[in-house]
Amino acid sequence: MKTSLNLQDADGFYEQLLDAHQGLSEEQSALLNARLILLLANQVGDAKVLKACVEAAKVVAK
Repeated sequence: MKTSLNLQDADGFYEQLLDAHQGLSEEQSALLNARLILLLANQVGDAKVLKACVEAAKVVAK
């Protein structure tokens, strides 16, 4: 799992993500996030890396 910044344009991606949620209901926003997570997980494709990412996200969320 990569823990250092690996995005070429992190701010641009964040802005794009915020724009994607513009005008959506809370339910639509949650569905967008779920779909995006699954699409990105498919791009990663490595179960061990995905497990490490989920565990790291859980720590931050506490």
